[in-house]
Amino acid sequence: MPDPASSLPADYFDDIYRAERDPWRFETSPYEAAKYAATLTALPRERYRSAFEIGCSIGVLTARLAERCDRLLSVDLSELALDEARRRTAMQPQVELRQMAVPTGYPDERFDLTLLSEVGYYWSTADLRLAGERIIEHLESGGHLLLVHWTEPVPDYPHTGDEVHEHFLTAYPDQLRHLDGRREPQYRLDLWERR
Repeated sequence: MPDPASSLPADYFDDIYRAERDPWRFETSPYEAAKYAATLTALPRERYRSAFEIGCSIGVLTARLAERCDRLLSVDLSELALDEARRRTAMQPQVELRQMAVPTGYPDERFDLTLLSEVGYYWSTADLRLAGERIIEHLESGGHLLLVHWTEPVPDYPHTGDEVHEHFLTAYPDQLRHLDGRREPQYRLDLWERR
């Protein structure tokens, strides 16, 4: 049984990436391709000045998101995943990649878009709360927050995707205005605007 008091550590992900370069089939899965298309379609603006992607993995979505950003900062816990993301985005100078353990680490900048995709369920309850606070603190007024998560339970994960989305729906009504929500057979997408 997963412990909601403990976030998954970096070596959990490094072990996965050591075993396989694209363990979740981000490059080849029709499910991932459809989810990425829905993610980009859900963004209300055609272009963002400064976006932050939490958990970029090997950069498949990063490369597509970058086409709509003047600047995109994408971070991941695993340096092995970031090596692949760097190769993929090498010809996109607006992309900056950093190794970072969000939420204990967080960039100083402010953003008009934050994307949290397939990451929140790895966090402990305390880290999920801290992440919410930091995301809001660094999201500009009128900026967008987009969450996309797999909704099936995974034995290793401290939370489900639904628990992550429900936290954001209920914990920050004075700071976030919910704009859109969509549930597909295996994932959920929710969009907010910073009040």
